[in-house]
Amino acid sequence: MQAGHPWIFQGEVAEVRGEFAPGDVVTVVDFRGRLLGKGYINPASQILVRMLTAQDEPIDRDFFRRRLEQAWAYRQRLLPDTGACRVVFGEADFLPGLIVDKFGDILVVQTLALGIDRWLSDIVDILDDMLRPRGIYERNDVPVRRLEGLEERKGFLRGEFDPRITIVENGLEIAVDVAEGQKTGYYLDQRENRAAVRRYAAGARVLDCFCNVGGFALNAAAAGAREVIAVDSSAEAIAAAEENAARNGLSDRIRFRVGNAFDILRQMEVQKERFDLIILDPPAFAKNKAALEGAVRG
Repeated sequence: MQAGHPWIFQGEVAEVRGEFAPGDVVTVVDFRGRLLGKGYINPASQILVRMLTAQDEPIDRDFFRRRLEQAWAYRQRLLPDTGACRVVFGEADFLPGLIVDKFGDILVVQTLALGIDRWLSDIVDILDDMLRPRGIYERNDVPVRRLEGLEERKGFLRGEFDPRITIVENGLEIAVDVAEGQKTGYYLDQRENRAAVRRYAAGARVLDCFCNVGGFALNAAAAGAREVIAVDSSAEAIAAAEENAARNGLSDRIRFRVGNAFDILRQMEVQKERFDLIILDPPAFAKNKAALEGAVRG
């Protein structure tokens, strides 16, 4: 905590004084009674407290406006293009459990902890005033919310619009479905990694496993890869990836395959296939300790 870690687990708390409701903001002190900060508490979660601040300051609407403004100002300073980007990334922006993704003039919001979920209405109001989007969509249809005692839900929070939109990322047109796509519709947190692939891909034979809608494969092909093979187990994802390749004039450079990446990798090993660049961006294999053995096995 003193080093800045934003989580306090159940087993790290000596005592809780006073009454509270789950999701309330509480004050945290060390064993000497010295202030460590404030955060929201949820006894239903193994993460008992998610820290918001190390200061003794009010946690109110103005607090969240300042944090959101700081996050957006940081993106504007850091990124050459903010057309499609992650505006808020949870603890990294000192807003635990909050994700805000910007797809052009559409925002998608996730509140993954009870404490931040209680502020959703205020957060949406602030985002609407701050960024003036055409619409805001909620993607809280994620199982992790159940660990916080929250229901899963999704839908329009501001405006009504076609959730199937096209964004431009790294100069490529990408079709995104914010209602049905993975996570918030597209993995915007991998934007810089997709761009980074380009420096290694020119002239290379590239294998992209777990390709989803083709983000890494498209960037490799656009950078001049001589051949790209992209694999995903989802036929729907591969179909979307093929459409994205076609809309960017890259269909002749990318060969898409539907199948289990582990099975295909074993086949390629037997066939002595060789690649200059291999991209592995798999889903989470070990979300808990019970899944560790299977994750190691692959």
